[in-house]
Amino acid sequence: TGSLFHWKPDKNVFTDINIPAEYYRDVLRRQAVVNKGITFRFRNQVGNKFETEEYLYMDGIKQYLDELAGDNSFTMPVFWEAERRGRDADNRPEMKLKITTSFCFSKSVSHIEYYHNSSWLEHGGSPDRAVRAGFVAAFDKFLRDNNKYTKNENKIIFQDVQDSLVLITNCFSTIGCFENQTKKSVNSKFTQEAMTSFFKEKLQIWFIENKQEAEKAAEQVLINKRARESAEKAKSNVKKNLTAK
Repeated sequence: TGSLFHWKPDKNVFTDINIPAEYYRDVLRRQAVVNKGITFRFRNQVGNKFETEEYLYMDGIKQYLDELAGDNSFTMPVFWEAERRGRDADNRPEMKLKITTSFCFSKSVSHIEYYHNSSWLEHGGSPDRAVRAGFVAAFDKFLRDNNKYTKNENKIIFQDVQDSLVLITNCFSTIGCFENQTKKSVNSKFTQEAMTSFFKEKLQIWFIENKQEAEKAAEQVLINKRARESAEKAKSNVKKNLTAK
């Protein structure tokens, strides 16, 4: 029914083997999030007793998104999934990519996490670049098409979207495309292009089918943008005044 492994760190290699329990809790919780329906159990020996904790997300990233956003979201949580096939280059084998994502917009929470083949991408890489490109392109088009910008107003940047965005992506590919052995980032031309297209297409449909929520999200993005620009202008003026003195 499975395998049991005992592992003991070599003190000649590891200078510090006192790994805090919180590290294991974080790893198991993240694994439970991206492997829905699977229970991860952490048994920690404290003195002569074992303390046991379990991590289970029956609805995976959808459940995790609800946990992160709480009651602070002003749009309903969205869950999207799709499959794409492609190559990073003509001489590379074809890969199958499964994309899943869940997001909502909030006035008080801003949080983004990327996962690939069950690994948390601390540095993002291709998925991060895809989310940035996809969301900015889709929201900029919506704002322009609905005459939300004032005359000569600068277009939004990703920070304006990110300030109110709670988003989780969880992707699986048949060919590994991690940047290095630590698996903190994905570097894949196909993954980035496929995910960018995925977000652009899905958001355009979301704007049409959820007009009221799209309006709320777009208005908040504009508020974030104008607040950012006002803060940048105020900071610049302060610097000028201090320099003049």
